[in-house]
Amino acid sequence: MSLSDNIADMLTRIRNANRIQRSEAMVRKSKICLGIAAVLKEEGYIRDFDAIDDGRGGLVRVQLKYGPAGELIINTLDRVSRPGRRVYCPCSEIPQVMDGLGVAIVSTNKGVLSDHKCREMKVGGELLCTVS
Repeated sequence: MSLSDNIADMLTRIRNANRIQRSEAMVRKSKICLGIAAVLKEEGYIRDFDAIDDGRGGLVRVQLKYGPAGELIINTLDRVSRPGRRVYCPCSEIPQVMDGLGVAIVSTNKGVLSDHKCREMKVGGELLCTVS
């Protein structure tokens, strides 16, 4: 079975594991998925992630994070750009998710970055997803 959209698969696996309060989610490994996981960790939405070699393509173990009373840290995780409709933004037009409380993840020529880093470095790119 071929998978045409690794990013949507990753976001769905994290979203589903988060809803049933699992401690971790297993995602297929790719460079873009590792970049998204790095941004999620940097912004404080997940505890940690690591790459696992399974003899085929590899997996990424994403360790999810919850509040002290078990409340969800990730409330929404939405895919913006998709294979049928790509969304590109210059740095001045990258949206602020929940007036800056959330984060937009952007694929740039400098790597996968959060919207805050894109504005700081003055780079734009493909708007992958939003997290709040």
